[in-house]
Amino acid sequence: MGEARAHFRQELGRLEDQALGGLDLVVASLDHTLEAVQHQDIELASIVIQEDDLIDGRYLEVHQGVLSLLARQAPVATDLRLVAAVLDVIKHVERMGDQCVNIAKLLPLAGHEPPSHAPLLEKIAEMGQQARSEVSQAKAAFQRRDVDLAADLVRQDEKINRLNRETFRLAIEIGDDPDMREWAMFMMLIARSLERIGDNAVDIGEQVAFVVTGLFREFTDASHPVAAPPPAV
Repeated sequence: MGEARAHFRQELGRLEDQALGGLDLVVASLDHTLEAVQHQDIELASIVIQEDDLIDGRYLEVHQGVLSLLARQAPVATDLRLVAAVLDVIKHVERMGDQCVNIAKLLPLAGHEPPSHAPLLEKIAEMGQQARSEVSQAKAAFQRRDVDLAADLVRQDEKINRLNRETFRLAIEIGDDPDMREWAMFMMLIARSLERIGDNAVDIGEQVAFVVTGLFREFTDASHPVAAPPPAV
């Protein structure tokens, strides 16, 4: 029984490494996505879409690996927490990959020679780098079982939320030219996808707390705000 348990934990550790490695695939995809946006590079955008097959493949590999492992041996309670968390992590990996694809698919719609607005592109680039940082931080927090580092993702994510609001403001103030306004709309959708990547990183952080404490709680962020206090009378 002891040998079987050791094998189970070794295999589960391998699956955890595969799931966290999926976050590296997301970072690589995000890098290509951001470059495509900044240079309006439709060919690179098509590569991002093709590369998503790697992320989808990783999702299937981890998901099927976990199910196969559970079919061979029932986990104890502490192992079961990690099993659930690994499945949740790889789900968010797949979702972040999909957000990169969503962005890549928007670029051809903007045209081969779209308008450009430097301040708006700068906000998008800043959002992208912040999202990239959050994905890397989520991976580090999970690897180290660092609840404080995981909870700090909420603070980091507020930066993306603020930039998203600033992007929206720039987009609606961009002017009356129809082509420019249409392009700005696409940039708003891109910003929204980047904001969702940050939300997924926060969700992975929540799984760190779950693995360590055995209790699941949603971190407070823009998606789950603290209730406002009642007005003074």
